Amino acid sequence: MQRTAVNPVTWSTPMGFNQGELVSGATRTLYISGQTAMNPGGHPEHDGDIGAQLALAVDNLEGVLIAAGMTLASLVRLNVYATDLDALLPQYGLLAARLGSAGVAPATTMLEVARLAIPGQLVELEGTAVD
Repeated sequence: MQRTAVNPVTWSTPMGFNQGELVSGATRTLYISGQTAMNPGGHPEHDGDIGAQLALAVDNLEGVLIAAGMTLASLVRLNVYATDLDALLPQYGLLAARLGSAGVAPATTMLEVARLAIPGQLVELEGTAVD
């Protein structure tokens, strides 16, 4: 598989994401449901702590990738949903660092939403991966 960053403007690259990702030669595509700060038993964790929830959501996203035989480096699209973007933005470096360590800058959309499906959850990550 070959990935080509598509950035007709460059302001997004220092923030850790590309405007687009052109993928060719991919053999598998994984569509990842929204991942939140749920423990393996299906119970929410870190009530009120958006930073800790973000860290666990990334772990859970990575867990789905690993179960499919992929890694964070396979991620080409990431949607970030948060109930409070002002609270999330100071914590966003955690996600950017994990993606940067994997050498990936997926096309990303970040949205503030009124609430998530599970009460108390503050952030949710949804992705698409290819290899």
